[in-house]
Amino acid sequence: MTNATAEPEALPQLTNDELGRYSRHLILPEVGMEGQQRLKAAKVLCVGTGGLGSPLALYLAAAGIGTLGLIDFDVVDSSNLQRQIIHSTSDVGRKKVDSAQEKLNALNPAMNVVKHDTMLTSANALEIFAQYDIVADGTDNFQTRYLVNDACVMLKKPNAYGSIFRFEGQASVFATEEGPCYRCLYPEPPPPGLVPSCAEGGVLGILPGIVGVIQATEVIKLILGKGEPLVGRLLLVDALSMRFRELKLRKNPECPVCGTNPTVTELIDYNQFCGIAPEPAQAATVKNGIPQISVKELKARNDSKEARNDNFLLLDVREPYEYQIAQIGGKLIPQNDVPNRLGELNPEQEILIHCRSGARSQKIAELLKANGFQKVSNVAGGILAWSDEIDPKVQKY
Repeated sequence: MTNATAEPEALPQLTNDELGRYSRHLILPEVGMEGQQRLKAAKVLCVGTGGLGSPLALYLAAAGIGTLGLIDFDVVDSSNLQRQIIHSTSDVGRKKVDSAQEKLNALNPAMNVVKHDTMLTSANALEIFAQYDIVADGTDNFQTRYLVNDACVMLKKPNAYGSIFRFEGQASVFATEEGPCYRCLYPEPPPPGLVPSCAEGGVLGILPGIVGVIQATEVIKLILGKGEPLVGRLLLVDALSMRFRELKLRKNPECPVCGTNPTVTELIDYNQFCGIAPEPAQAATVKNGIPQISVKELKARNDSKEARNDNFLLLDVREPYEYQIAQIGGKLIPQNDVPNRLGELNPEQEILIHCRSGARSQKIAELLKANGFQKVSNVAGGILAWSDEIDPKVQKY
C-alpha cells in the first residue's frame, strides 16, 4: 500500500512530550516510531465540522495528525449539539471553524489547525485540496459530495467518505488509484427532494460518532500504510439492529471522472448537476407553476381572516412528531398520507401549504395541482421562516 504522506527521510522527529503522549501508539508494531512520525507529517482536510466532522477531527487530533484543515462556513446552532460533540452550548452563534479549532488545540496544542471559513465550491476546491494529503468528507448534501469526489479524483487525493441518515450510515474510501470513486457507486444524484435531509428525516445523535470514528480510522490506516482500508468496499451501519454489512464495489471503467476515458475533466456546476439550480429571478414568486407566499403574507391573511371572510385552508404536511415541536396552525396531514386523503380537501377552496422549510410543501402543492386542485400555494420557508421573521418563540429544529 502506498503511504499518503512524506517518505521516511523527510519525517519530523517527535519531542519528549510527544513520546509520552503517544506511548500507546509507539508500542504497537503497526505504528511504532516511524508510524507516529508519519502521523505528525500528515496533512488532512475535514470537509465539515458537524456531526461527522466532530468525532473525526477530535480523534485525528488525539492521534497526532500534524496539520488538520477545517472547512465550514456555518455557525453553531443549538440543534447541532445533539450530535456535533466538538461544539458546546456556549458556542451557539459562533463560527464552527472557530469553535472546533479551540477544542482541537485544547486537546492537542501542538497540532496545526488551518481554518477555511468558506463554502466549498468549484472555484476553490482544487486550491484548498491541493494543500492536503487526504480529504475526509463529512458533508450532508449530494452536490458537495460529488464536488469532493471529483476534486479528489483530479488531484489523486484519497477521500475518506462517510454519510448518515436516521439510524443508518455508510463509509468507504474513494478516489484511490486502484479503487472506485463516489460516482462509480452513485453515477447520478437522486431527484431533488426524493431523499430528505437529516433536518427533515432526523438522525440518531450517536450515529455520526460511529461513522466519523470509522472515517478517522481509515485516514490513519492510509497514512500508516497498514491494514485493509475500505477501498472497493462500502460499509453499511444499522445502529438500530447494530449490524454491519459490507458491499463490494468495483471501479467503473466507464466512469466519467475516474474511468479509462474521463469526460469530466474539470469541476462543474454541482447545484445544476443535482437539479437544484437557483430559480430565475423573474420566477421568484412562482416555482414549478406553484405560487410562493411569504410568511409575512400568511400572517397578514391570518390576522384579517375574519374581517375579509378569507376562506383558505392552511395545510401542514409535516410529521406528527414535528407538530409536537412547533406549530403555526393548520390541518395536519403528513406528506406521505396526502395522496390517500385527498377526499378530505376541497378542490374549490384555496389551500396554503407549509412544512419545516418549504421543500415538502412545494412537492405536495405540485401533487395537489396535478390532481385538479387549482388554488394551491406554497408557504416559502415554512416553520423556519416563521420563527425568523414572525415569532421567534416558535421553536426551530
